[in-house]
Amino acid sequence: MIRIYNHYISKIASILLLVEFFILVASVYLGASIRFFDSSYLSSPTFENFFISACVFALVMVFSMSVLGMYQHDFKGDIRGVFLWLMPSLALGFGIITLVFYLVPDLYFGRGILGLVMIVAASGILLTRILFFKFSRFRLLKSRIIFLGGGSLARECSDLAMNIDRSQYDIVGFVPMQDEECHVFPSAILPAGESLLSMANKYNASEIIVSVQNRRNGDFPIGELLECKLAGVKVIDAATFFEREASQIRVDSLQPSWLVFGGGFDQSFLRAFSKRIFDLLASLVILIVSLPVMLITAICIFVEDRSPIFYRQERVGLDGRNFMVLKFRSMRNDAEMVGKPQWASENDPRTTRIGRIIRKLRIDELPQIINVLKGEMSFVGPRPERPFFVKQLCEEVPYYDVRHSIKPGITGWAQVRYQYGASVEDAIQKLQYDLYYVKNNSLFLDIIILMDTVQVVLFGKGSR
Repeated sequence: MIRIYNHYISKIASILLLVEFFILVASVYLGASIRFFDSSYLSSPTFENFFISACVFALVMVFSMSVLGMYQHDFKGDIRGVFLWLMPSLALGFGIITLVFYLVPDLYFGRGILGLVMIVAASGILLTRILFFKFSRFRLLKSRIIFLGGGSLARECSDLAMNIDRSQYDIVGFVPMQDEECHVFPSAILPAGESLLSMANKYNASEIIVSVQNRRNGDFPIGELLECKLAGVKVIDAATFFEREASQIRVDSLQPSWLVFGGGFDQSFLRAFSKRIFDLLASLVILIVSLPVMLITAICIFVEDRSPIFYRQERVGLDGRNFMVLKFRSMRNDAEMVGKPQWASENDPRTTRIGRIIRKLRIDELPQIINVLKGEMSFVGPRPERPFFVKQLCEEVPYYDVRHSIKPGITGWAQVRYQYGASVEDAIQKLQYDLYYVKNNSLFLDIIILMDTVQVVLFGKGSR
């Protein structure tokens, strides 16, 4: 994994993105050369901005593929999967690049060239993906890892390493600790009698994952781990491994000292200022673009269930302060006649017909732009919860109150990585993503979340 502004990016996805960017730039030149049968024509004054146009085209296409999840670690690398996702990605990119050429005519290089470029680009990306995923199976980019521990935590870490990205890790084996209940296959346990450094050298392992629940045991090999670290073998604990690979902070295996002495949790003036500027710009752009959709939604709500069109509800925000969030009403007026807040459920009978649609597309969240402009919310951050549920969750879920150290958001890391929360168990899972965002929040991560949000809206992931 590569760490950029505290956020972990897949090494394989990063290499693939760079390769495909150059493929897309080359596709523009190749398409133009096919169109005119002479590459020297591109150096004429008519095409003085051609290199810039090629770079803009490549950036737009890479952005479109990113929005549709083609660089995510769980993307399927088979030919059918690549083709099914590449076509809508290129269609989205074609629409965006057409708009760019309309707004900046100097970058336009003609319909004839653009048509050929799209064909060449599609062929180039498809071929690149097939070759890339084929060669990735040969372990050229794999890291070999050893797990210190053989208990349930070690098993969970190994399952994560196998499921997140099969082309990224090669598990050497496990070194169990004494008095630890074994949860791994006996065949995966490494032979005893050697030091950790000897094992790392023998099996060419580049990393050791400390996946032991109890480190206060007198048999814990702290000296051997230090020896490995000094010899250039990377040593990390299970909490860091989960943070890196699953982009979440696990509360069940978390030590308070890890939060206190670890990095992250940037609350500086520069971060707060840049986030506020980002909130204002993103909110104004989305407000202008979505205004027709909001007007149509308001009319549909009124026609089906009359007023009120908007729904105000108390939520918990920064530092535990309450505020009134604004949403399009998606439930009947008598949704909570029992007088007690209820979790939303799948196919909730309290939801109106229009409400089901706007929830699926997340349109009901759009009025919260007003909360962002007022400074009560950010565009990106943990979703604000109702005081009734916050009190319950703070009592049952450790570290839940940490999410209130920053402003809540319209969209967030938990929203794009997990389904709609409807229980305490769901709240724990979402909290682990929220803690990751609180610890590692940056403008870079905000942009990634916004791009993932587009995918959530287009395909309705996690809505309820």
